[in-house]
Amino acid sequence: METQISISKPLWWTGTILKGLLCLFFLFDAIMKVIKNSYSVAGTKQLGLPENCVQFLGAYLLISTVLYIYPRTVIMGFLFLIAYLGAAVAITYRADIAGHSYIFPIVFATLVLLAEFLRNATVRSIIPLI
Repeated sequence: METQISISKPLWWTGTILKGLLCLFFLFDAIMKVIKNSYSVAGTKQLGLPENCVQFLGAYLLISTVLYIYPRTVIMGFLFLIAYLGAAVAITYRADIAGHSYIFPIVFATLVLLAEFLRNATVRSIIPLI
C-alpha cells in the first residue's frame, strides 16, 4: 500500500498562488507572441529564430498553459510547460547572449515544479522530494 504525503493548507495555498502568478505570466507571454508584439518578435530574432515561428511558439505556450490550468489535464500541461522551458534553456544558451539569460527559464521551470509539487499529490508521488 502506497502512502501519500499530505501537505498543509498554507503550503497548498502557497502553491496555488505561485501557480496563478506563473499562469498569468505565461498567458501574457503567449498572447504577446500570438499577436506578434514587436518586443516578442525582436526577442525571438535576437535568439536566432526566424520571425515566422513567433506565433507558433505563442500558440504552443497558450495551449500548454490552458492545459496546465484545467484540472483534468494539469499533468499534461505541466509536462508541456517543462518541455517548453527546457527548449528555452537550450535556445538561450546557444544564442550566447551576454550574461546568463538561460537561467531565467530554469528558474521558471523550477517554480512550475515547486507550485505543482505543493498542490498535486500525483506530482509528489512521481517526484518524491520530501
